[in-house]
Amino acid sequence: MILQPIIDLAVICAKKGIKNVILSPGSRCAPITLAFARHPDIHCRTISDERSAGFIALGMAQQLEKPVILVCTSGSASLNYSPAVAESFFQQIPLIVITADRPAEWIDQWDGQTIRQENIYGKHIKASYNFPDEFSLPDKIWHAHRIVNEAIIKANEYPFGPVHINIPLREPFYPEDAEVFSYEKTIKIFDEIKNCPTLSEDSKLQLKTSLEKYKRILIVPGQQRPNSEIAILLKKLMLEKKAVVVTDVISNLQSDHTITYHDIFLPAIEDKAALAPDLVISFGKSIISKVLKQILRKTEAAHWHIQPSDYVPDTFQRLSRYIQTSPLYFLQFLLEHSVVADNLYFNSWADAEERIKQQLEVILQQAGFGEYKALHQCLQHLPKPSIIHLANSMPVRYANYIGIRNDQREVVCNRGTSGIDGSNSTAVGCTFTTKDPVVLVTGDMAFFYDRNAFWHKYSLPNLRIILLNNHAGGIFRLIDGPSRQPELEEYFETTQNLNAKSLASEYGFDYFHVVDEIGLEEVLKSFFQKSIKTKVLEITSESKENAQILNQLKKSVKNLFA
Repeated sequence: MILQPIIDLAVICAKKGIKNVILSPGSRCAPITLAFARHPDIHCRTISDERSAGFIALGMAQQLEKPVILVCTSGSASLNYSPAVAESFFQQIPLIVITADRPAEWIDQWDGQTIRQENIYGKHIKASYNFPDEFSLPDKIWHAHRIVNEAIIKANEYPFGPVHINIPLREPFYPEDAEVFSYEKTIKIFDEIKNCPTLSEDSKLQLKTSLEKYKRILIVPGQQRPNSEIAILLKKLMLEKKAVVVTDVISNLQSDHTITYHDIFLPAIEDKAALAPDLVISFGKSIISKVLKQILRKTEAAHWHIQPSDYVPDTFQRLSRYIQTSPLYFLQFLLEHSVVADNLYFNSWADAEERIKQQLEVILQQAGFGEYKALHQCLQHLPKPSIIHLANSMPVRYANYIGIRNDQREVVCNRGTSGIDGSNSTAVGCTFTTKDPVVLVTGDMAFFYDRNAFWHKYSLPNLRIILLNNHAGGIFRLIDGPSRQPELEEYFETTQNLNAKSLASEYGFDYFHVVDEIGLEEVLKSFFQKSIKTKVLEITSESKENAQILNQLKKSVKNLFA
């Protein structure tokens, strides 16, 4: 067949263990679509909206920790992948984006569905490749095979991320009726042997000497997948009082042995000197807590960041050492060689955490019913095991105030770019990889923005959606700048009157609506039980009241530390 190298592309992917493909319909991409769809070892799904398709693939790859392939036709279809590509780049999730294209001579000639697709994702891609546009020479075929091998290796290298293969295709590109695709051809495959760097004896000695002078160590894990081995080491470091461990909800390391209520109590403590570390140790990606970042930027602490390779962001503006190894390896070293923490420092953090832990339920009982209290109620009923997808903007912040213990629960949030786009789709992608309950906690803006996440033929029986609908972008009432502007309601909050009842009916979802605490508790008795349908729980509240309730909660916490 004249397009055999396109079929070979699918063969190489399958041999390298990539078995999941998200296809978006189109004509120019037909040979690529058919090559994957007819391969016996590859599972294809069709998602018509490319923006949604990109995030669904991202949600799958995030769970599988293997690349998922995206295929679309030429033209603006490829641009619709851009938000998901950027998210996967910063969240370090492997994707292989394959876009069909016109041959080079037809670019800029006003030919249909033609844009400038080469390097279309700019700096938000690990690597971009342009496939040969004809295969008459053996070297062209060799080059095509090499591109696919290199792209897969690049996507799987630390840090994981998206790669792009742009494939110019000439007509005719539909097979003849009787044509049979051959997947039996012997194709050269090459792999990479991965090696995580360890510390040399000289490096260990240098670090051991440095650690002897630090008695106020603060460990701040960033966003990452759950890791039981790391969790055990962090627990030991806290129990032996060798370090304070502060965990955001997206670190997937929250437990009874870490500081989890910092986003609540840090703003309430006037004199933060007792909490100031002399060494900050970080690993993983971003953190949510703005107040923690602001505090650490004002300290004189040294900052060591641990990761195997790649560029190192200086989040706290205190970076003094980049240690190129795995977090697990370094934490084992730290446990053996760090000294017991300064007593006042350790107890200041532990006492603040314990004070909130004891009083939060009382404070919440006294509060009015709104999003914060409703989400706290919902989180008490989360099934085990389960995966919780938190949308931006307020859901992930609310959850960070409340905390989620990671006992058989994983927390996922698109904090690579922190956008509201794609939250629904990412959760849908996750449901394609597991039979465990997947719980999407979202606000109205994020939910309705990504409604095409459900526009496909696949059932989602394990998906539960908790929709916090305040009919506005409620976060802007909690940000000092926009909250003081007379244009707040018209230009910042984006007031809307939608509810999810019609959407649920369209897609055949079970729908529940509550407006108060009693109604919510009644629905939660059965909401997480197994069913054959997706369930949507819509909790309606008022944006103004939510802001007032949250501000009152913060005042109550502040009084605890007065």
